[in-house]
Amino acid sequence: MTDPASKTLHIKFSEAEIRRHAEQPHIRQLRDPRYPPLLLRFATGRARASWLIVRHAQGRSTSTKLGNWPDLPARAAIELLPQKLAELTGDPSAVVRVLGWETVADLLRWYDERAARDRLLSSKRRGTVRSLVACQLLPRVGSLRLLSVDRDALDERLVWPMQEARSLAYTRQAFGLLKVAFKQAARLKKLTINPLSDVVFTDFIQTKIRPKPARLRPQQLPELLEHLAERWETRPADAMLALMMLCHGTRIGETRLAKWSHIAVEEEWFIPADDTKTGAEHRLPITRHVTALLDAYRNRQLALGYDGIYLFPRGDGRPWTDRQASAVFDRLGAGEWTSHDLRKIARSMWADLGVDYLIGELLLNHALDDLDAAYIHTHAMTLKRSALERWHLWLAARGFPFFAAGTGPGRAEQQAPVKASSHAGWLTV
Repeated sequence: MTDPASKTLHIKFSEAEIRRHAEQPHIRQLRDPRYPPLLLRFATGRARASWLIVRHAQGRSTSTKLGNWPDLPARAAIELLPQKLAELTGDPSAVVRVLGWETVADLLRWYDERAARDRLLSSKRRGTVRSLVACQLLPRVGSLRLLSVDRDALDERLVWPMQEARSLAYTRQAFGLLKVAFKQAARLKKLTINPLSDVVFTDFIQTKIRPKPARLRPQQLPELLEHLAERWETRPADAMLALMMLCHGTRIGETRLAKWSHIAVEEEWFIPADDTKTGAEHRLPITRHVTALLDAYRNRQLALGYDGIYLFPRGDGRPWTDRQASAVFDRLGAGEWTSHDLRKIARSMWADLGVDYLIGELLLNHALDDLDAAYIHTHAMTLKRSALERWHLWLAARGFPFFAAGTGPGRAEQQAPVKASSHAGWLTV
């Protein structure tokens, strides 16, 4: 039986009947007289539909989404109906769930598994998600019922006790991950209501979280360069990783993955989008100082019998892992500074040397708004080169070219960079 006014067809719900009527564009929605509150409304494309629970009270009709067909088959929707009606009767704003989720732990485990299989996330980010879920979120809010998630519950069980034991930045990171998990579940219709949609961290703590100051100062750079000169003799890869990051302000992840084929002599270092934190490809000019550095380093690699594709290879020919690269700075910094401090001091020195703010942001591969991007795009590479040449000259005056021919470790004498060797083919794209 069809209601012409609403284009609603009354049938007995079954997968075969739903699929048959999905092919009839004049039918907008289906109902079953046996289950009056349950309604199936087809989407525009007809391949999918929404299960809705329709209730009438005080002269008004309200509908709450139960799930999507065919993800939620007819039999499952019918089985869930009594439980959902009971929840909605007791709490009209209740979170209607599918997949049998009852607690925050159910949602977190789903999100953790999803993140672990997300190819767009770096291995470091996947590890961070796994650690935060297992060590912070599950123990603190995992047992909380989804129906009980609100500001008071999060303040009492997560934010306030966590800030007593951990830093504010780490506490905010945990809260942010929880919020992302709820948002993703709601976007995919795993939850029909996102109880955290309008909850922000400043609801709990108003103190501004300031970034950690750099633990390297300009006055320390000559000593650091001397230290790297000594390390160049015993562990050249350690010194090279630190120097590439100091010279360009790059992140440890994108630097450890560098390939020789992505570097062109006195032209540019190309970092693919897959290797960057922002997911945007990055191009950095190669100055004459860095050209000499790369040439000297490649000669060291060739002398040791390595002619592979990576700047920082491990034993099996693949690039260093994140843990191997981090261990370099455990050795170099000895707890006094970290790899990120090299990026911070580079950014600070660019400002001191008069590098334009937008150029500094481009060198760091920070995202710019559309207006800034349009303003700077035309001359970006020329301006970035000028900035890096200025920075590398400053470093050269304080001991940077220690690797050049005839220059001993730690000496600050500037010499012309070595000529590209007969192995220069590795430097071309």
